[in-house]
Amino acid sequence: MIESMTGYGKGEVTEQGLTFTVELRSVNNRFLEVSSRLPRSLQQRENEIRDIIRAKIARGKVTLNASKEENADEAAALTVDKQRTKAVAKALNDLRKAAKVKEPVKLEHLLHFSDIFTAKEEADDETEWTVFRKALEKAVDGLKTMRMKEGKELAADATKRINGINAVLDTVEALSKKRIPEERVRLQERIAALVEDKSVINTQRLELEIAVLSDKLDVTEECVRFRSHNKFFLEALNAKESEGRKLNFLLQEMNREANTIGSKCNDVQISHLVVGLKEELERVREQLQNFE
Repeated sequence: MIESMTGYGKGEVTEQGLTFTVELRSVNNRFLEVSSRLPRSLQQRENEIRDIIRAKIARGKVTLNASKEENADEAAALTVDKQRTKAVAKALNDLRKAAKVKEPVKLEHLLHFSDIFTAKEEADDETEWTVFRKALEKAVDGLKTMRMKEGKELAADATKRINGINAVLDTVEALSKKRIPEERVRLQERIAALVEDKSVINTQRLELEIAVLSDKLDVTEECVRFRSHNKFFLEALNAKESEGRKLNFLLQEMNREANTIGSKCNDVQISHLVVGLKEELERVREQLQNFE
């Protein structure tokens, strides 16, 4: 299926106190090129990131922007070690009794012992990578979906244009065949006007010249080849795998046939039709620049 090289995808995942946001943008490029702006903790993962993107994207210049946020509440959260707190309180009470201090143990006394609190551990590299990868895969899927939707629209427009070209070829071929007997009569009249004595006209030579002229004016062969290229072009548009390079080759062949038809048909009406054909082919060529 034809896929555009232009698209956008975004993925956001929040897990284990981390939020990763990944944005992907792609534009036309001859090959796959990935440029990334990553949090420092993930910069060593660039090769793995390219492999994930390459698994689903074949061509295009892809720009990746990723940001990381930590949940402020969770990052700063402290948990109380209840067993240690009880042990500290008991030790202080024992000390108070031993020292015969009447003042009771208060909270402010316990706060001097920082080890009764346990800070939340920071996420390790593997945890970050796991969360980031989920966000990245969401972004890649979103990018792929948009590229496929745009590719579908481009393919539909290209199909419409190719079908229109086929209709014009029918007209060109019909006009070409109509011109052959007209040129035959015109050639005979011109020769007759130049030669007063009709008996001196070499009828066999005249028929040979007419046959040569007819062959020069007949573009049936070119039209058949043109339609064949159009057929293969439409098949490539609807193929399961993207065939951008094949489409470009077929378009070159179509242009070659159009040029041949234009050079053979010395006719104003056909020339105008050929100009229109080439204009449509140029529009299709411009679209092909965006095909994967």
